[in-house]
Amino acid sequence: LMGGVCAKVEVDSLEVTDPESTHAPFRSPLLDNIMLLSDSYKTSHWRQYPPNTTEVYSYFESRGGKFDQVVFFGLQYFLKRYLQGKVVTRAKIDAAERIVNAHMGLGEMKHFNREGWEYILSAHGGKLPIHIKAAPEGMVVPVKNVLMTVVNTDPKCFWLTNYLETLLVQVWYPMTVATQSRAQKKVILDAMINTGTDLKNMPNKLPVPLKMISVGYQLNDFGCRGVSSMETASIGGAAHLVNFCGSDTMPGLCTAIEYYNLPLAAVVGTSVPAAEHSTITSWTKAGEKAAFENMLKQYPEGIVAVVSDSYDIYNACEKLWGTELKDLISSRAAPGRLVVRPDSGDPKTIVVDVLNRLGKHFPPTTNSAGYKVLPSYIRVIQGDGISYESMQEILKNMQDNKWAAENVCFGSGGALLQKMDRDTQKCAFKCCEAIVDGKARPVFKDPVTDQGKKSKQGRLKLVKRQGVITTLTDGQGDPKEDLLVDVFKNGEICKTWTFQDVRSQSEVGLPVSIFDVSA
Repeated sequence: LMGGVCAKVEVDSLEVTDPESTHAPFRSPLLDNIMLLSDSYKTSHWRQYPPNTTEVYSYFESRGGKFDQVVFFGLQYFLKRYLQGKVVTRAKIDAAERIVNAHMGLGEMKHFNREGWEYILSAHGGKLPIHIKAAPEGMVVPVKNVLMTVVNTDPKCFWLTNYLETLLVQVWYPMTVATQSRAQKKVILDAMINTGTDLKNMPNKLPVPLKMISVGYQLNDFGCRGVSSMETASIGGAAHLVNFCGSDTMPGLCTAIEYYNLPLAAVVGTSVPAAEHSTITSWTKAGEKAAFENMLKQYPEGIVAVVSDSYDIYNACEKLWGTELKDLISSRAAPGRLVVRPDSGDPKTIVVDVLNRLGKHFPPTTNSAGYKVLPSYIRVIQGDGISYESMQEILKNMQDNKWAAENVCFGSGGALLQKMDRDTQKCAFKCCEAIVDGKARPVFKDPVTDQGKKSKQGRLKLVKRQGVITTLTDGQGDPKEDLLVDVFKNGEICKTWTFQDVRSQSEVGLPVSIFDVSA
């Protein structure tokens, strides 16, 4: 019924390229049209505010969730990618008008706010009259605190603040990835320290920053193929790199480089040559030893990882790696090493099984804390079934069996970049003040059916009191106390953070800092 009533979209007159062309990948300009990057119902909201509204002030927060602190990260990407500069043009207005008026309602009225967008084009040159303040990127903030505020700077554009909610709230994703990745980093740091790795006294100065080398590659991003899109991979992959160095998600590296000025020199070594099952099984079962030998000889120096469970992981560890190819492995010069990868079985059990079998042929030493450490030229990577929870189970089983945590690194895919949603950290964007008839009024929601969804009211500040980060409401506090920083105003980015800035902020509160390479 609705399809029959809605107006027909005049596709031929939209600002789009030919989707039938085979000369280049098709990229629709509609997906770069800020007027169309919102929830549909928001196109009707400009009519719904009280008469004489001139300002809408809103905020973003994590209302709680899986972790009691969040790492604020990712806003800079969205500002640079979607909001900076002239984002409203006549052609984009025309295209959005046709889409919205065909899409919204039953044809009873025109819902597109053409007058409002035309005003932004004529009065502001197509730049968005919005002011955004936010926590420094990488900052670790307890939940239930303001992370970002948004307000219109032109009284005629009061409707714009929450029109941008849809796009801005998507910062939940990189923030949640960075938050969970940091929590996993703490698990790894604690396990390494508890099983005898002296991280606190380990030197970390260039050109051989041992802390960063020892910890930065303990959790590697295997998530590119397991996420919903390449943009997801790019944002989530960058978020993981806030905490670690290891990644096979190239779009994430590119985002860190392009949007956060990560130097190319810092990207070296983030991944290594590694086998997949096809490059092993194509040699056939009888040729598995030859496949393994080929890996060692093709990459005679540095680190090489080889999936070893194509047929029989135990035979691979004891006979192939542990006996027939032992000399090739043990002769690899430091820092070169073979990394054996099991890829099936119960993770917490298989890791210890593999360590025990390798230990028969590559005798471990015992560290000062009484835990076994394989020779430096051989290690294990577990890349199957790794999550925040399973990692803890594996490390506990290793500790129970007297294996040091440093023997194993991890690779995580879907659980690292995809197995989460906006409710993992209960992220929300709410209006907390409006100016109507020239007077500020506090705005909040307080549903009787869910007290956890009560929102804050009035002008907000993020402050640190007695060493604890907290939020002040209703305009309280000295503006000089506010930890929120001006990051965007009237189409221009006011403040940018380098990737090193972000990493430094994210390590506050951890038992060891790995990214400070000055000491």
